Amino acid sequence: MVWCYKILFGIVDMPVADFFEFSLVKHTRGHSFKLFKRRSNTCARSSFFSERVVNAWNSLPHDTNFNSVASFKRSIAKVDFTEFLKVDFMSS
Repeated sequence: MVWCYKILFGIVDMPVADFFEFSLVKHTRGHSFKLFKRRSNTCARSSFFSERVVNAWNSLPHDTNFNSVASFKRSIAKVDFTEFLKVDFMSS
């Protein structure tokens, strides 16, 4: 999640557009930095970092602090990400 934050907010020198698109829908539940989930037609693409992290990122609570990396780390410290860590061995 921290690496995603650093890409999205320009802390690392990587073009955001190569990894993510911000959602065009502005009236969403939760935080205002939702990402657009691209449609993936291949199993290979669905295992890319930029695909796997979108659901977890979009599920961050509305009170997540995006002001700095340190405040972001503190605000997500208690978030339970276990549902996003499940691996589906049946699809391979």
